[in-house]
Amino acid sequence: MSKSAPELTEAEWVIIKAVWSCEPCAAPTIQELLAPTQGWAYSTVRTLMDRMVTKGFLRSEKIRNLTLYRSVVTREDAQRGDLLHTLKHAFDGALTPMMQCLLESQKLSPGDIEELEALIKAKKQKR
Repeated sequence: MSKSAPELTEAEWVIIKAVWSCEPCAAPTIQELLAPTQGWAYSTVRTLMDRMVTKGFLRSEKIRNLTLYRSVVTREDAQRGDLLHTLKHAFDGALTPMMQCLLESQKLSPGDIEELEALIKAKKQKR
């Protein structure tokens, strides 16, 4: 995957999480896995997965009459893509208001605060 962070749709998030849980996997496996929560037909799942191959989020390998899928996008890259999308669109690229919103809307434990402070301190030291 290139250094640019991917922006997955909601449906693509559902698919990639399922793929991460059982890769390599075939589309019927993903359809069965998602049937209880999504109710998607096999053709819907296969179409989504094939589009994700085209976008570079998954790769496919044909073995006889079976197509196996593997993720190309890591969980971290996908999370980064969503976060950067939110930063750009909801906060006009301004990090401080987004962080303020997150800090005010989440219950942070003392451990969470220590981890955040350590991340900021480490970032300052890298300058």
